Amino acid sequence: MNMELTLAGLLATFEQYNLDIWPMQILAYLIGIAALFFATRRMGYSNRITTGILAFLWLWTGIGFFLLYFARVYTPAYVFGGLFIIQAVIFVADLFKPRISYAFKPGIYGIVGILLVAYAMVGYPLVGYLIGHQYPQAPPFGLTPCPLAVFTFGLFLLTDKKVPILYLVIPLLWALGGVMPVSVGIYEDIGLILSGVLGTIMILYRDWRAQI
Repeated sequence: MNMELTLAGLLATFEQYNLDIWPMQILAYLIGIAALFFATRRMGYSNRITTGILAFLWLWTGIGFFLLYFARVYTPAYVFGGLFIIQAVIFVADLFKPRISYAFKPGIYGIVGILLVAYAMVGYPLVGYLIGHQYPQAPPFGLTPCPLAVFTFGLFLLTDKKVPILYLVIPLLWALGGVMPVSVGIYEDIGLILSGVLGTIMILYRDWRAQI
């Protein structure tokens, strides 16, 4: 059993994972853009499409990244994979009884939401490139947990109804856990921690204000 998180182990995992799943990275960007598009449009099935994309990405990451790859070098990844699968199930359940309603509105919440989405899709690879974590030793958007969590918080900020607390628990726990990869040199995840704390505070405050 390997209980030690190391930079070498993480980068090696990203490298093998990226090489093995190519060209899924392209599909992840395409459906990520689609999720953002439908989150900012009022269309018949836009909410379900966006949530369905989140469900797919969380399930893929839980199984494909954690259970099949990262668990080889870091045993707690089995637990993390289970949590991501649970989050995917939460999103799948929302497809049958929708509780999330996406709608971009100009203002601080919409702006921060777009910025978080941009960081997840563009900021992560850019920061990684600047500090030497270049492809294939870089976490791909949507298919690894940290960019995906930031992306999720961004979309949550583009909602116009209360986001159930249950939906926030696992993404927030993962964001706070970002101190672990940051401690070994994955400095891109400073953005994960900030997005989790800021995003959760803003969402809870916005939803509280809407009730009074």
